Amino acid sequence: MIAVSACLAGIACRYDGKDKEITKIKQMVENGEAIPFCPEVIGGLLTPRNPAEIVGGDGDDVWLNRAKVIDNQGIDVTEEYKYGASLTLAKLKELGITQIIMKEKSPSCGSCAIYDGTFSGKIKDGTGVAAALFQMNGIKIISEFTI
Repeated sequence: MIAVSACLAGIACRYDGKDKEITKIKQMVENGEAIPFCPEVIGGLLTPRNPAEIVGGDGDDVWLNRAKVIDNQGIDVTEEYKYGASLTLAKLKELGITQIIMKEKSPSCGSCAIYDGTFSGKIKDGTGVAAALFQMNGIKIISEFTI
């Protein structure tokens, strides 16, 4: 069994109330081969919600308290992101899941690319909050771009 970012499975849980469905991933869920998760929603954030970006680093830096997740209204949502990542990790471990396909550029799920924290649409190398925590705990992250 593998886990997937819920938005990639066609679940409308993104900040904008939409999904980023990839047919192959949706079929994996429908066939019982994958389980969808959205750490942001699990952490208590609503859909839709204000867009957020990591300011001051990436997901690793968030866990080291050197960066924060801030929405476009200046509200600090770091704790919600960390809480959702922690709850999701616990569920992945409970289910024995060791791999997850994640949505790039997300402040939660990005495994190698995230927005740069300026809300200008610029991308930088780095991990999201959940992706960083999963990697620290031995969960293999698979980018949506490599499937």
